[in-house]
Formats: sequence, structure tokens, C-alpha cells
Amino acid sequence: QVQLVESGGGLVQSGGSLRLSCVASENIFSINVMHWYRQPPGKERELVAAITSGGRTNYADSVKGRFTISREGAKNTVYLQMNSLKPEDTAVYYCNAFRPSMGQFANSWGQGTQVTVSS
Repeated sequence: QVQLVESGGGLVQSGGSLRLSCVASENIFSINVMHWYRQPPGKERELVAAITSGGRTNYADSVKGRFTISREGAKNTVYLQMNSLKPEDTAVYYCNAFRPSMGQFANSWGQGTQVTVSS
């Protein structure tokens, strides 16, 4: 499985910005889809953004226009730029690598990074 390490979380005021990073142990262009998920307190994990190996991106409606997913191949890193943050963005954010060819090991997860947005 791919090893993933997230960083960049923290405490920020409403309206502020943060950039999360996810460093992968393998070439990110060999991974079908890289995702950012989040899990708010007491709620289910939800998809935030995705980027395919071909560079297509997709976003949850709740973050469109505010969050941007991008990648830097030379560093095997995927980013999540989060602008205009709201208290409801408070969650643990997880990086995910999805490779369906790996069968039961298709999904790899990072340890998560906490994002807290104060009002």
C-alpha cells in the first residue's frame, strides 16, 4: 500500500486560509485517484476533493469555489488549498490514494490532520 503523510492543519479564524499537504511514498501519477476526505466531529467521513492521474478534478458542492486540489509530481505531493474557511469546515482531513488494480488494498489512508475554524 501507499504510505501517505498529511500536514498543514491547524487553527484558523473564519475567512482564513490553510494549505494541506499529502506526501506519498510512490509516484502520484501511478495512482488512479488521489482524494481529500474529511470527518467533522460526530459525523461520517465525506469526500472533499479528488484529482485523477490525468489531472481531472472534482469537488464537493460545499467547497466548490473555495478549495483547490493540486499536485506536484516532483515531490509526490498533493495539496488542498482552502480559502474562505468556515466553522463548518472544522474536521479531521484525510488523504486517500485509490488504485482499484490493488484489489483489497485499493485504498490507502494517511493519519489525518486536524483543521479547526473558529467563528
